[in-house]
Amino acid sequence: MSAFAVDGLQDAFPVPGGRDVPGGRPGPEGRPGPEPGRGPESGSGVRDGALAGGAAGPAALRPLLGAVLGALSRGAVERGGPLPEGGPEAVGARLRAAVGAVLPEQGVGAREALEVLVGAVARDAADPAEPLCAAHLHCPPLAVAAAADLAASALNPSLDSWDQAPAASEVEALVCGALARLVFPGAGPGAGPDAGCPEAGPDEGPDALVTTGGTEANQLGLLLARERQAAAGGRARVVCGANAHHSVHRSAWLLGLEPPLVVPAPRGVLDPAALEAALGDLARADAGARALVVATAGTTDTGAVDPLPRVAEVVRRRGAWLHVDAAYGGPLLFSAALRQRLVGLEQADSVTFDLHKLGWQPVAAGFLAVPERAALRVLDHRADYLNADDDTEAGLPDLLGRSLRTTRRPDVLKVAVTLRALGRAGMARLVERTCAAARELADRVARDERFELYAHPTVSTVVFRPVGGDDALVARVRRQLLEHGQVVLGRAAVEGRLWWKVTVLNPAVRGSDLAALLKLVAEAAGAQSAGPVGGDSSDAADEGVEA
Repeated sequence: MSAFAVDGLQDAFPVPGGRDVPGGRPGPEGRPGPEPGRGPESGSGVRDGALAGGAAGPAALRPLLGAVLGALSRGAVERGGPLPEGGPEAVGARLRAAVGAVLPEQGVGAREALEVLVGAVARDAADPAEPLCAAHLHCPPLAVAAAADLAASALNPSLDSWDQAPAASEVEALVCGALARLVFPGAGPGAGPDAGCPEAGPDEGPDALVTTGGTEANQLGLLLARERQAAAGGRARVVCGANAHHSVHRSAWLLGLEPPLVVPAPRGVLDPAALEAALGDLARADAGARALVVATAGTTDTGAVDPLPRVAEVVRRRGAWLHVDAAYGGPLLFSAALRQRLVGLEQADSVTFDLHKLGWQPVAAGFLAVPERAALRVLDHRADYLNADDDTEAGLPDLLGRSLRTTRRPDVLKVAVTLRALGRAGMARLVERTCAAARELADRVARDERFELYAHPTVSTVVFRPVGGDDALVARVRRQLLEHGQVVLGRAAVEGRLWWKVTVLNPAVRGSDLAALLKLVAEAAGAQSAGPVGGDSSDAADEGVEA
């Protein structure tokens, strides 16, 4: 069972206010601080219509946070595992019974609403902090990141104009620059991941945009390429491996491009020779087309990384654009020991990079990085009430071209706090620990005669299946474990067969957790087949995973 603890919460939220707030201090220039707006009060004495921001906001939040934390704790204890038992119908019935009317005529008050709804959602959640919740690229967020996200919600900046987000927009610029230099350490003035904040011209040096995740970042990468090709008098044609994320195909459709030309990806990685042949065929068949090649660094099914140096060589020789989807594998760059697995990434024209996967951030925390910020100019857009020309000329930053979205939450704040709290070395330790746990799981599978291992992990995904079992057995076992609330196990269709998938993203996982997972899978397989799949793992008692 994972623990949820917040230390020093009371010290973090001192009572603000003025003469009308007991124990408070006067506001600026001796004026009384603001008083929360009057309205119905919950059982805690907190006015249910109180605002979260302003000088009085923390005082209104404090008792409500106590209710939330209590509900989270109770829900985790009542659930007692990685996900609720009973399947969709049981979860739906419990939730409806607990919540009742979601829009009652008369409200029940803030505390009761929080305790009931947060408690019900926590009770029936799939909790990625539980070691046996390991199906998806769905990470357990760090406590420091979740705490920072509370501040983002309370302050509620919107990053579509400077006058809505004066400080948050500057934080975004700093974080985007730092992460872009991590991806492109040799680009721009003051090159290198340790360059800090070098002075650069408006279009010089690497930069990044904050996105909602890999899907939006991939769409932006394709959009940048489409516009560049159009400016050169060409027409973009997406070329990707059979291993590419589904969002590449969807983005091509949304952008009005032809369906991607799909290149073989034997053993789950893009074949450079097949790519070379495909680009040659495209050039001969359609002289007006300009290839937009999408490679992957960390596939969803197996975590495989395409041979980026060889792909980049082919792309440059053919005069194509290279976008790399490193939504999963990108954070390997934090680690000096692991970043060589991404050699060649720095040769891309654009890179997708997520921190709500192997970065332990609450959703959403995605980025699109480019080696030269001039490439982002195609996103420039004018709306007079947000970025009027005279305001921009007077020095107010133009934020509207930083996204296809208008209203934007300050998701960058939790990232900035996490990076400052842990530093690159701390992030590297978490990445290395997680990848070591995946290697340990793969070693256990390889030693176990009950299972067939697909491959040792490149990042942190382990794919395996039962020896002698068919695809139907793999599917039934996964559903049984879900139904019983025991394990959240993924599935991957690889090379014509169905496999179980464990995506290790919990840096606190222990060897005993890995052994327990394999034991539960084997027992379920035995129950679903004619006989047991074999004996217990010989090293189920191990308590640690060495990095």
